[in-house]
Amino acid sequence: MLFIFNIFNQMTNQYPTVSHHNSRIIPGLIIGAVLISFSGVWVRLSHVTPESAAFYRVLIGGVFLLLGSIWRREFCRLSRLQTGLMFLAGVLFALDLICFHTSILYVGPGLGTILPNFQVFIMALVGILFFKERLRPLYLLSVLLAVAGLFLVVGIRWDLLGAQYRLGIYAGLATSVFYSGFLLSVRKLHTVERTSKGETGKLSFFYILMLVSLTTAGVLAVEMLLSGDSFAIPDTQSLLSLTVLGVFSQGVGWILIAHALPRLRVSISGLILLLQPALAFLWDVSFFDRPTGGLNWAGVIVVLVAIYMGTVGAKSAQATD
Repeated sequence: MLFIFNIFNQMTNQYPTVSHHNSRIIPGLIIGAVLISFSGVWVRLSHVTPESAAFYRVLIGGVFLLLGSIWRREFCRLSRLQTGLMFLAGVLFALDLICFHTSILYVGPGLGTILPNFQVFIMALVGILFFKERLRPLYLLSVLLAVAGLFLVVGIRWDLLGAQYRLGIYAGLATSVFYSGFLLSVRKLHTVERTSKGETGKLSFFYILMLVSLTTAGVLAVEMLLSGDSFAIPDTQSLLSLTVLGVFSQGVGWILIAHALPRLRVSISGLILLLQPALAFLWDVSFFDRPTGGLNWAGVIVVLVAIYMGTVGAKSAQATD
């Protein structure tokens, strides 16, 4: 779940681009990527359903961000349009997290984290179809490389994969679709002017992250009540895993990356953010003994290269308000 920050970077010009030698921004971006790379590990160790893990992730992270918003004094009234966009973003992010955590459950934190990053290709396609961007050869090449790399990771013989493993792959790819919709709704939310005591302006990214997290928690709570899912946290390991997931992956990681990206070139930030899926796959192999051979590692490298090409090569879509 990392390319929301590249979208943030492309949506705003409020910060000047700085040298990649900056001694404070890049370390913060690296730390943020590392923190988020552990998301799949904490979900796997939480021993709760995908919906429950998603709920506690955004609830705990949202409360953490809420405290930050109180400290920053960023509260303001929302218009009806902003409220509707916030709810839409919350629904899409809830679906995104459910699919993401389901994918982690069935294919592991590594591949389950790589698959959602395919949204960079969907966002580029949206730009081509709806924002009249040019179809670049680099985009086509990156898509072909991503598909080829995915086959190297999961194996050429699709029919030999188990039903649950195939479901995990479908869920991971569905995550990229829901996440793309989430990015577009957050983008629109950022562009809409806010009103607070007669003043106008745009919502800060920090405030948007808080609003979306808590809205998503509300959506997931309703879904869990309707489906009869349990809110119970089974043991201490689950509590610690969910707390770390919410505070560090959902809260601190988002803050560090959202702070750094507007101040860095896309080429530099895109390369650093590849740490997230790369490390997630490494944690899967190291902590959960994922069977991985030479072809699998080659596939991971090919997919990461393709994602980087898609991130750097795609033009940012222009809003049509």
